Amino acid sequence: MTDRLRLFAFNTGWFQCRPGYFIEGEEGDYLKGPVPSYLIDHPKGRALFDTGMGVRYRRTLADALPPNKFGLQYFEGQEIAARLRSIDVDPGSIDWVINSHLHIDHCGGNASLPNATMIVQSRELAAAQATEEAGLYEAVDYATGQPVRAIDGELDLFGDGSVRIVPTYGHTPGHQSVIARLSGGREVLLAADCCYTERNLDLMILQKAVVDREAGLSTMEYLARQRRAGAHILFGHDGRQWAGVEEGKPIG
Repeated sequence: MTDRLRLFAFNTGWFQCRPGYFIEGEEGDYLKGPVPSYLIDHPKGRALFDTGMGVRYRRTLADALPPNKFGLQYFEGQEIAARLRSIDVDPGSIDWVINSHLHIDHCGGNASLPNATMIVQSRELAAAQATEEAGLYEAVDYATGQPVRAIDGELDLFGDGSVRIVPTYGHTPGHQSVIARLSGGREVLLAADCCYTERNLDLMILQKAVVDREAGLSTMEYLARQRRAGAHILFGHDGRQWAGVEEGKPIG
């Protein structure tokens, strides 16, 4: 741990879908988007923003999804515990898991972080508990025995403004994002699934999977304001953007 905040990005798997799932009305070949997780290393503790998929989505190259099939998958060594160990971080040293929401590709690695407290919006936790659906909300992923801190609205995690949890409702009832302030004052907004790709924001078009369109559009307007103010946004499943992300090294 250092005397300043450091942010690391990891891809923990792949999400395959048609372009129209990302941006309604678009056509073309299947896209392959990343399933990101972010380590926030702060002088007061370590937090993860999202944790990827559970073990049931692990595949070998021999039985990988064909390129024309909708679905999720990861390969050996992509799970969040392995990604952390690859930079000499013990999964047991993670103090907080900030789940953007509780869909299966965002909390499936929670179980591998035994000492972490899960931070989630209370309305998201309620939605998950009321909806057990395969491939969407599955208690095996998020009800893993760790302490849960259910919040309502914004939270300044360390009390110094460097890591702010902000509500970004729309994709799910209680989706949340994180704004991390790096050295020099640069802000990085970890959007997760409130906005799948940069193109969604450029066009101000929601992705297909949105439970509350009015809230989703308000969130998009919020993201647009943040971008105009200088925030660098890392989107939820943007393969084009991810090609320029250097994994496992501090984001400057």
